[in-house]
Amino acid sequence: MSHMMINYPHLASMVFNTPLYATPDLVQAVRSVLEPRLLGQATDLPQGLGMAHEPEEREMQELRVVGRVAIIPVHGVLVARRGQINAACQELVSYERLRSQIQAALRHELVEEIVLDFHTGGGHAMGCKELADFIRASTGEKPITALVNFAAYSAGYFLAAACSKIIASPTAGVGSIGVIIETYEVSRMEETMGVTFNTFFRGDHKNDLTPHQPITDQAVAEIERRLDHAYATFTESVADYRGMAVDDVVATQARLYTAQDALAAGLVDEVVPAQEALDSIAQAYAGTTTQQSRSSRSIRAQAQALDTHCRL
Repeated sequence: MSHMMINYPHLASMVFNTPLYATPDLVQAVRSVLEPRLLGQATDLPQGLGMAHEPEEREMQELRVVGRVAIIPVHGVLVARRGQINAACQELVSYERLRSQIQAALRHELVEEIVLDFHTGGGHAMGCKELADFIRASTGEKPITALVNFAAYSAGYFLAAACSKIIASPTAGVGSIGVIIETYEVSRMEETMGVTFNTFFRGDHKNDLTPHQPITDQAVAEIERRLDHAYATFTESVADYRGMAVDDVVATQARLYTAQDALAAGLVDEVVPAQEALDSIAQAYAGTTTQQSRSSRSIRAQAQALDTHCRL
């Protein structure tokens, strides 16, 4: 068995039977790669689809700093652990890597503001909330602007909502505030092939969502429970970050919003072409000295600490 074949179950576990903050189009795109290989209809695997750890020096590559602004790309499929670019040019970016890059920008003496440059259809629910909360907490130290250039859907919007503000380019799209779980089942194909899998287990839920038999009512109930939990986490977090009522967030019903519709719904703060937005942010810090930067950060940190103390 090849190295890539060994990765199939690992890759499938990232797509199937797990909550995803992703658009159906993104799920379909990833599934179209995995499905024929899981069914034995193809044997190759696009190079780079596996989630191997990247070399440390590549993961911690230097920040892109323009003036006093750090620009961090949030592109492609969002995953819990380290990722890379596959042969189909679908980029994978991990929550842990984004956190490391944001931390580096927070420590950078020349950086006054962080811009997260979004172009993503979402990804894993696992790990998304933790990064979003980290982004929200970090806005007390330095402003973090979400620049939707050109898509921040599902997990992408979850992260964007946690930023200090959201700027969308005129043709951008945001939303898809929802959660999806897909299962797959190959029992009828196995029956036709004369293949039988005998599974022995302890614990009533241990064999839930097995692909080797039709889905059970018990498994469906478990899926619904997980969906409810992930959906509540998403909608309640967005409502908290954006200062909205939870009912208003739920009322979006995972709709995909144009930039102007998103502005009217309170999902973004401004609609401005990406380059104009970056120029404006950079211009705000033109002429700022390092000493002024340190003083400004100190004042913001003190204000944040006082605010936290008052809330307690």
